[in-house]
Amino acid sequence: MQYCLTSNTKDCRNCYKCIRHCPIKAISFTDDKASIIKEDCILCGSCYTVCPQELKVIRNDIEKVKRILRENERVYVSVAPSFIARYPDSDIGCMTRTLQKLGFADAEETAVGATIVKKAYDAMLEEDRDVIISSCCHSVNMLIKRHYPECLPYLADVLSPMLAHGKDIKMRYGEDAKVVFLGPCIAKKDESDKNGSLVEAALTFEEFDAWLEKEGLQLETTEQKDSREQSKARLFPTNGGVLNTMERKIDSWQYLVCDGVENCIQTLQDIQNGKLHKCFIEMSACQGSCVNGPIMKKQAQSILFGTSAVNRYAGKEDFAGLKAAYEDIRCEYKKDYVKDNTPSEEQINAMLVKMGKEDPAKRLNCGCCGYDSCHAKAIAILQGNANIDMCLPYLMEKAASLSDQIVDHTPNGLMVLDTDLMITMANQAMCRIVGAKRADELIGKHIAEVLDPADYLDAMQGERVSRKREYLQEYDRYVENTVIYDARYEALICVMLDITRQEKQKLAEKERIEKTMKITDALIEKNMQTVHEIASLLGETAAETKVALLSLKDTIHHEN
Repeated sequence: MQYCLTSNTKDCRNCYKCIRHCPIKAISFTDDKASIIKEDCILCGSCYTVCPQELKVIRNDIEKVKRILRENERVYVSVAPSFIARYPDSDIGCMTRTLQKLGFADAEETAVGATIVKKAYDAMLEEDRDVIISSCCHSVNMLIKRHYPECLPYLADVLSPMLAHGKDIKMRYGEDAKVVFLGPCIAKKDESDKNGSLVEAALTFEEFDAWLEKEGLQLETTEQKDSREQSKARLFPTNGGVLNTMERKIDSWQYLVCDGVENCIQTLQDIQNGKLHKCFIEMSACQGSCVNGPIMKKQAQSILFGTSAVNRYAGKEDFAGLKAAYEDIRCEYKKDYVKDNTPSEEQINAMLVKMGKEDPAKRLNCGCCGYDSCHAKAIAILQGNANIDMCLPYLMEKAASLSDQIVDHTPNGLMVLDTDLMITMANQAMCRIVGAKRADELIGKHIAEVLDPADYLDAMQGERVSRKREYLQEYDRYVENTVIYDARYEALICVMLDITRQEKQKLAEKERIEKTMKITDALIEKNMQTVHEIASLLGETAAETKVALLSLKDTIHHEN
C-alpha cells in the first residue's frame, strides 16, 4: 500500500524548507531531491504545509471509499469534531445529509468516541500510575513508538477517539458495519491502515471537498446549528480540550497540556530523565491541537477562529447511549521501527573534517541546512539522508575559495570599480601591470590615479569596450583591455591582458625586417654602377636583375 504522504521529487527545487521544518528530520536528499523517510515519519504534516512547490502529496483514498460503498450497504462516517472549524456555517445534521447523498448510511461525530476515551482517562487516574500521556493523537503515538519507546509505559493504553468510535459503531450496528473517518489529519490514514477492522478508511476534509465538487454537490449550511447539551466532547480538537472534558477528581495529580512536536519531544525527554511525576499530559502534535491540523493549516485559518467555533458548538454534558466502555477500548502500544544506525564519534568527527568543520569555530550550527547542529548534519550525511553541499557556509566558503584561486592565479589583470570609479578589488596580475606591490596599494584609489578613466566612463554609458589594444606609457606596458558595466550590482569590471611581450616581439621583428631592407637598398645602390657598366654586355639581363632585387625589397616590405 502506498504510504500516506509522499514527495514529488521530480519538481523539487532543493530549497530544504521541508527538512528545516520537519521536527524529527524524516526527510532525505538523494540527487538533491527531497523524499520522506517513512520509517521515521510521524505524519505530522509539517512538510506538507510548508513546501513552497506543494510537492508533498497526501494519498487519495476516495476510490477506496467508493469501493467500500459499492460492496457494503451500511457504511458510517465518523466526523472529526474539528469539522465545525472547517465548515462554520454547517453542523452535524448538514454533514450527515450531505454524506448520505454520497451514499453513506449515516454520520456521527467522533466526539462520541472521545467521550468513551475521556472516561477511560478518568479511570486511569485512580490506578497506580506515575505519568499518563493521552493517546488521542496518532502522530504523538508514532513519535513515542518510533523515537521514544522508553516512554511507552506512560502512553495511555486505550484506543484513540477515532478507533473507539469505530468500535462503538460496530458494537451498536454489528461487526459487518463499515466505518470511514473524516477529518483534518494525515496520520489518521496510517492509523486506519493499521486498524482496518475498526475503521476501514480515513479521508481528509480536502478529499471530501474534492469529492463533492466532482459530484456537483455542495455541503448543506444552516443558521440554526445543532445545540444539544450532550456534546461536551466536541471540545477535544482544541488545546486543552481533553482536559476540559475530564472529571479530574484526583487533586494530587497535575493536568498539563503540550502541543507542537518540538514541545512534545522536550516533554518526552523530561519524562525520560525523571523530571515529571504524577501528571496527566494532553499531548498533540499540532500547535493548537486538531483545529490547526495540517489540512486546516493549509487553509490558512487561525487557531483562535477554529477554537472559538468549537467552543460555541460544544455542550456541557457527555454523549449518552454509548456501548463501548473502558475495558472495550484497552490496547497495547508497542515499539515500532526504531533506527539504530547512529555512527561512531570517530566517523562523525571524520565527516566534520570533510565538511570543513574541523575547527569547532566553524561549526556555526546555523540551521540553514535544516539540522539543529553541524554534528546532527554529519550524522545525517553518514546515514545517507543528507549531502555535504546542503551547508550554506560550506558552499559559500568553497565558492569563495574557488573564486580566490581563480582570481589570484589567472594571468589576466582583474579589477573592480564602483560607480564613483573607486577601485574596490584588484588581483596580483593587475598589480604587476600597473607597478603596484600589493592590492591594497590600489584599493580605495580613483581610477584616474592609475589609468585613463575614459574607457570606464564609456562603459558606464553603455559603450562597448572589448579587447581594446593600447600602450600604457607610464608603465611601459601593452595591454588588451575589456571593461564591463554590471548595472545590477553597480560595478565596473576590468579584465586586462598584458600583451607586452608579444608586442615587443613584433617590434623586434619589425626592426629586424627594416634593417634587412636597408641592407638590401645599400646592396642595390652599390651594385647599380657595376650593372650599368656591364649593361652593354648583358643587355636586358641587367634590367631583369634590377627588377629581381627590387622585387625582393618589396616582398620584405610587405611582410613587415
